[in-house]
Amino acid sequence: MELKRLEHQLTVCKVKSVADIDVNREFYFIGKTDEEISLVCKTQDTPENTLERDDGWRGFRIEGVLDFSLIGILAKISGILADNKIGIFAVSTFNTDYILVKEENFEKALSVLSIEGYSVI
Repeated sequence: MELKRLEHQLTVCKVKSVADIDVNREFYFIGKTDEEISLVCKTQDTPENTLERDDGWRGFRIEGVLDFSLIGILAKISGILADNKIGIFAVSTFNTDYILVKEENFEKALSVLSIEGYSVI
């Protein structure tokens, strides 16, 4: 299975309103529930008036389109990273999963996944 590294730095934050988010940006994830509005975006694109923010994330995605019948892909990757004391922040789209790790663990994460047979591009 191929993992594609994302080259940009990421921020995970909470915003008051979706109106605070520039939806014309190239890369972002929005999660809205009855409790909060969360945003993952390139650090340089983080809205000025966030309620909370956590900088210093890097990420990679599982390449290709994952069929919904596939089971355990994210669980296996997160398990490998957990065994190596690397925490994650995961985001799923219709096509695939994105895994974010803190910047200081990024190269180690890709290295241990490579050792476990994942191809990193």
